[in-house]
Amino acid sequence: MFRRLPSLAWLPLLALFSVVTVGIALNSGTIQVGWFGVGEILLGGGGGIERQLVMELRLPRALSAFATGGLLALSGALLQVLLRNPLADPYVLGVSGGAAVAALLAMMAGVGGWWFTASAFGGAMVAIALVFGLAHGRGSWSDTRLLLVGVVVASGCGALLSFLLAIAPEQDLRGMLFWLMGDLSHAGRALPALLVLAGGMVLVAPLARSLNVMARGELQAAALGVEVSRLRLAIYLSASLFTATAVTLAGSIGFVGLVVPHLLRLLMGNDQRLLLPAAVMLGGGLLVLADTLARTVIAPQQLPVGVLTALLGVPVFLYLLQRHR
Repeated sequence: MFRRLPSLAWLPLLALFSVVTVGIALNSGTIQVGWFGVGEILLGGGGGIERQLVMELRLPRALSAFATGGLLALSGALLQVLLRNPLADPYVLGVSGGAAVAALLAMMAGVGGWWFTASAFGGAMVAIALVFGLAHGRGSWSDTRLLLVGVVVASGCGALLSFLLAIAPEQDLRGMLFWLMGDLSHAGRALPALLVLAGGMVLVAPLARSLNVMARGELQAAALGVEVSRLRLAIYLSASLFTATAVTLAGSIGFVGLVVPHLLRLLMGNDQRLLLPAAVMLGGGLLVLADTLARTVIAPQQLPVGVLTALLGVPVFLYLLQRHR
């Protein structure tokens, strides 16, 4: 039934889904505010502990989750089309590993706040520069060379992470493991990530037509006037920036950038003009739901949101593989 819907009809449905998931996040928790109470607070009314709970705790966390999920899904959609590789995900270039190493070093040094955020983002940028620098070498880089260097850099970062966890003080291990598995409990202001997400959509929307041609092959795209090398570099850098922002905000959260683009292609086809904004809305909404479950399913304890996305993503991905043998 769902596949019979026109592709364009999915966009308003996904927009509604995003709004509903944020509303569920604002209303879920130990203290129930109610849908009318949430609406009143968002419109400037209400007061007391309910208003403080919604505006200072739940709303920033929900918006952070939406921005993180949207950035990961958008990055995954771009990389899968550009690389023509169904296994490409936002972490394929080693960005997550660089951010994780820097974040764990910051935790061991005892820094927090903006210093921790800057450390994680700086580590991601160093990983991006290292991957692109090594992949370029003395000549031009190719997709295969870039992927191989990304895998090697990610493996090296994984070894460094194991070393840091082995020598870390016991009182820091829980926070480190939670961050590595994806954790939004300490997410700061969501505005920077939302601005990156909005700016990213403005940047990649004009490239959607070229990406549709690019999906048919680089030779055909070049024959039709697409500047392949410039488009490829722009997409790689954009996807790396989106991933770095998401990892800095919430740690390593898997399966969102891998599964969401595949699911949307089953539902609405492979037109990038529709798929890219749909990926942002579905990825953001799914991560908001996952984070809501992570903080409520065994409350007052919280689960790493990356654990839930993996538990949900594994059966979905296996289903997709079964559908497309």
